[in-house]
Amino acid sequence: KLILKNYFFQYLSREYNLTETASNIMAKQVTPKQAKPKKEKSIEETLWDSANKLRGTVESSEYKHVVLGLIFLKFASDKFEERRKELIAEGKDKYLEMKEFYNMSNIFFLPEESRWSFIIANSKQNDIALKIDTALHTVEKNNPALKGALPDNYFSRLNMDVSKLAALLDTINNIDTIKDKQQDIVGRVYEYFLSKFALAEGKGKGEFYTPKSIVNLIAEMIEPYKGIIYDPACGSGGMF
Repeated sequence: KLILKNYFFQYLSREYNLTETASNIMAKQVTPKQAKPKKEKSIEETLWDSANKLRGTVESSEYKHVVLGLIFLKFASDKFEERRKELIAEGKDKYLEMKEFYNMSNIFFLPEESRWSFIIANSKQNDIALKIDTALHTVEKNNPALKGALPDNYFSRLNMDVSKLAALLDTINNIDTIKDKQQDIVGRVYEYFLSKFALAEGKGKGEFYTPKSIVNLIAEMIEPYKGIIYDPACGSGGMF
């Protein structure tokens, strides 16, 4: 058989410029197919998967409120800590606890109990939901611009499983919210969660979210480069 195969490949090599004989081909080591590299999940996908673990105690329509409240705390804390390091570098250590030195740079001042480091340090405690509510309340109290904007006593009312909430906190803790200065991390997560909820609820729930492609098309058509824009039904503010 091997002789016949060699003869066959010799014929092919003459006709089609093939150089390998049957014995050469048979001697070749078969190498397994390399596994395709796994696609890295986006921040939005990771957060949705983590929030999805809350199913049973939290409705999918509530995910965005749970995650956005925590993302806001993480973002505000990252900005606060960045400004704090700047003040230290400038030799202004005595002003570290004065909110005016944060507000002047459009950064919210965060008391100790409102900082992300405090939340993470207590993430496994049974009263972590209460601590999160206290943190949000304290942020709002110390920054008048946020009056009425943050949820009040929200996390305590949800009665979430402590271990699941702690897992969500750990996921958010790994996100650098200020790494890309050009990205609106809070807006991205909000839009993504609205779109996921719309898909989960079916076509009839499309009023919750306008696809980004359509928003971009409308913006390109109206060319809002100057003047004042009035949109009384802006919803999530995606067009802005």
